[in-house]
Amino acid sequence: MIKLKNGSNHALKPLLGLCVMAQLFVATVAGTTLMSTQSADAAPAACADLQAKYPALKGKSLVNAINPHTPGYETIDPNNPDTYIGFDVDLGEAIGDCLGFKLTHKPVTFAALLTTLQTGQADIVISDIYATKDRAKAADFVTYLKVVDGVLVAKDNPKKITGINLSLCGSIAAENTGYVEVPLIQALEAECKAAGKLAPEIQLYDNNESCIQAILAGRADTYINDANTVDGAVKAYPDKLSKATAVTLPYSVGIAVPRNNVAFRDAVVAAVTEIQKSGLQKELMKKWNLPEDQLEAPSLVLAD
Repeated sequence: MIKLKNGSNHALKPLLGLCVMAQLFVATVAGTTLMSTQSADAAPAACADLQAKYPALKGKSLVNAINPHTPGYETIDPNNPDTYIGFDVDLGEAIGDCLGFKLTHKPVTFAALLTTLQTGQADIVISDIYATKDRAKAADFVTYLKVVDGVLVAKDNPKKITGINLSLCGSIAAENTGYVEVPLIQALEAECKAAGKLAPEIQLYDNNESCIQAILAGRADTYINDANTVDGAVKAYPDKLSKATAVTLPYSVGIAVPRNNVAFRDAVVAAVTEIQKSGLQKELMKKWNLPEDQLEAPSLVLAD
């Protein structure tokens, strides 16, 4: 059997440049809803028609459930603990500007994002969450980015890991609780056994920093997650970490909205469509150093 080993909760040496964000998150997470000051550019002209088409949203204040531990996408501003910064934050505000509502942000663990939406504590989830059929049992998804993962390893890849394949047999992977990479690694158990090798072991953590620290401390051999997160870790620790490879996963990044709220879902699709047509999403991706070819036209991922 693949063993799932919970990661330690004791204080970890922080990633360069991420320490402040992690500490501020701990200080503010309990029941706190924070605003972002990263205002998006002016809404596309076509958004005026959308506000007329979806008048119930205009003037409202909606809550976005967010896990602020992914640099480039969503983190607490190290210069201001009362704000969030990142591509998803800017995109969420652009959607709000387009449809006429204001967006605040409720910080939760990644595993609690959809539960927070289901229980009505949030109205939307824009937080680098991969849209899958299984997750669509809890929410409807509107896609906006393609998924490319990086494989983070110790410097020079001593275990010779080449992806989510047999090279992971016998290794220890640090992963975030609730991430899609967990079942993909678990699915290797039978293949490893057939090859006469040990199954990979998985250590579960609650954020990117802890997973990366597990490799730095020698507790884990790899961390497979969003390529931009992996590239950032390598940049922070070039003498200690490497990216073994990049892998394309059969998923898209999605905005989660309550299931079967068709009017709201359609409004979000229409807003993202206009934001992309205007070139604003590409501008925001460039601002946050996301590859332009990661952009994906909005589509729906719904439960069967």
